[in-house]
Amino acid sequence: MEKNKTISPIDLDKVIHERMRLGIITALAVHESLAFNDLKEILKASDGNLSVHSKILEDSGYIKTKKAFVGRKPKTTYLITEKGRKELQVYLENMENIIKNTM
Repeated sequence: MEKNKTISPIDLDKVIHERMRLGIITALAVHESLAFNDLKEILKASDGNLSVHSKILEDSGYIKTKKAFVGRKPKTTYLITEKGRKELQVYLENMENIIKNTM
C-alpha cells in the first residue's frame, strides 16, 4: 500500500469486509487450519451461513477447502491461502489508514 494515501471505506475489499467473512479469514490467519465445526463454534454461525460465506472466500482464492472422511463421517477443513493472507494484510492496513484519517 502506498504511504500517506487516503483510503475511503468504499475502497475496502468487499469480499473480506462482510462481518462473517472477516471472522472466517481472521480465524484462519491465526490458526493453521480449522475444521468446519470448530469454525462454526468460534463464529457462532449456522451451517448455512458458514457454508455460503466460506464458498465466497474460496471462490475469491482467499481460502481453500479440504474434504476428507474420518471413519464414515465427512470432515471439511479450511485453510487461508497466501493470497488470502496478503489481502487480509492490505485490508487491515486500509482500515488503519481510514481510522487515522478520521481522527
